[in-house]
Amino acid sequence: MKGPVLYLVPSPLGDTRPSGVLPSAHIEMVRTLQYFVVEELRTARRYLSALGMDVRLLEFGVLNEHTSPGELNDLLEPLRNGHSMGLLSEAGLPAVADPGAALVALAHRGGFGVVPLTGPSSLMMALMASGLNGQKFAFQGYLPVKPGLRDKKIRALEKLSAQEQQTQIFIETPYRNESLFRALLACCSASSRLTVAINLTMPDAFICTRTVEEWKGREPDFSIVYRKKPCVFLLLA
Repeated sequence: MKGPVLYLVPSPLGDTRPSGVLPSAHIEMVRTLQYFVVEELRTARRYLSALGMDVRLLEFGVLNEHTSPGELNDLLEPLRNGHSMGLLSEAGLPAVADPGAALVALAHRGGFGVVPLTGPSSLMMALMASGLNGQKFAFQGYLPVKPGLRDKKIRALEKLSAQEQQTQIFIETPYRNESLFRALLACCSASSRLTVAINLTMPDAFICTRTVEEWKGREPDFSIVYRKKPCVFLLLA
């Protein structure tokens, strides 16, 4: 690809070796970059250092939920000056359930090349291992926090899933995983299938699909074993 490029650089889903995330050819390419936009400086420096890079020689911009439109535009300045750059999120794939999507859109509007690199996606890995419909699915992101709105959304998604035979995928802030799980058991039909995928790629990873009825009394231990661990939920009515 001619001209400067925005490379989308995947990160580990947990405390795993970078060599298990990126193919060796991609690691070599990332090592050629000097400019990066990251979600959190500390973890990005640690990750790039583990890839064999001297982070003292790198230049970083920060993109998170607090970044203003004006600051977002400034983050692409290296591209405008002819330098390729990398975009990293905290875990998994940049721009998927991640503020980096706004930077990617801006790069496209500016006529710059955008190249996604191979890496782990907790959403796709959970879908692969769920046994639910992989031909037709939708990622719904985060459900509403307030219980009333959340429960209404769960029922609407279950109805949509039944009508379309579409797997519904959603996530939650880890400390609210248990409350969302219990809401799913309370709101959904007994025969609906629910997949819970926790801490994927890590030694204590857990993934299981059961009907809502089968889950009752067999809940994952969100309070101790899987406390504050990232989780993906999948539902098929």
